[in-house]
Amino acid sequence: MTSPQPLSPIHGLLEALHPIWSSGSLHPKTVLGFDSRDKQKASILGLADVSQQPRAGAKGRGTADWLVGLGLPIPPVPNSWSSLPDGGLIARLGITEFLIEGDAKLVDKVMQVERAAGVYPMLRQDAAFALCGAKVNDLLLQTCNIDFRMLDTNPTHLVLTSMAGVGVTILSTRTGALPSYRIWCDGTYGIYLWETLAEIANDLGGGCIGLDALL
Repeated sequence: MTSPQPLSPIHGLLEALHPIWSSGSLHPKTVLGFDSRDKQKASILGLADVSQQPRAGAKGRGTADWLVGLGLPIPPVPNSWSSLPDGGLIARLGITEFLIEGDAKLVDKVMQVERAAGVYPMLRQDAAFALCGAKVNDLLLQTCNIDFRMLDTNPTHLVLTSMAGVGVTILSTRTGALPSYRIWCDGTYGIYLWETLAEIANDLGGGCIGLDALL
């Protein structure tokens, strides 16, 4: 049975903005949109909360072999990621540490694995955001000391760095002509990072968007 996901670390902040919420009781509410400008903002510079995605970590000497045994396309080297067959992604953060996101059944398997197999499940309560749009690199250059356009040359690469003083993991998920990125940080820094990124996005002509505009 799929375990319910906790609320986003920035749920209260989003609720105060009176967005359009998804319906249904199986998973936490997610923001579908803010206003009629969502798609326009997404094309310029959109910021979306994706913290509600099912997510788990796993580490230990047996983790890679265990994941291979499930038939998963695990990344061959650290600091890289792969798409999962049923949606979502698997990121290799170290030689024996992985992040799995987006596949609820797989996340449940990870959290219920027997530790005797050399696999240690890790509860992940990250704040997770998506950035997209023509001016996304302008925002990244203001908040990081890395030019993330280098990720375009290796779309399976991910970066562990600092953004506005917060430790983050970032990967490129370019779709179509516009660049897009996924960002994870410790949930306790979620509100600060969201507000910082939202302010910059607004200054650049974009802003907060819901999942309908992101997809």
